[in-house]
Amino acid sequence: MLTTFKATAKSLPDGLQVDTEARGFKILLDEPKELGGTDLGMNPVEAVLCALGACQAICARAFAAAQKFTFEEFHIELEGDLDPDGFMGLNENVRNGFQEIRFSMHFKTQESQEKTEAFADFIERTCPVGDNLANGVKLVRTKVVRG
Repeated sequence: MLTTFKATAKSLPDGLQVDTEARGFKILLDEPKELGGTDLGMNPVEAVLCALGACQAICARAFAAAQKFTFEEFHIELEGDLDPDGFMGLNENVRNGFQEIRFSMHFKTQESQEKTEAFADFIERTCPVGDNLANGVKLVRTKVVRG
């Protein structure tokens, strides 16, 4: 059964700030000053990295017991390469988004390296955000409203 998730993003008058909301939870997104923002929040591509890391961390916690894997601590370090010339229209041969995202999973565990790597593989296969990034998702603009 499909579940529909909903969110809103509203442009604010200060710099490039955007107020985002889902289920009553808010995140202020922005851009660094050197890109025209006010630097009061992470930018959207940083939020994508955070969403991927958070999804992987949630999968680790949610499925550890079922996978018979124990750990005391878990964190992920993520980085992505993006050439701003693409989205700024300075080079039509450069993609607008990330060219590559890399991440390292760090476990504090007594499990073997082999079992830890198998659990990391499971997390990657299970994470919905990772699936969206690795396989793409159909984007459908449903309407444009003029007020």
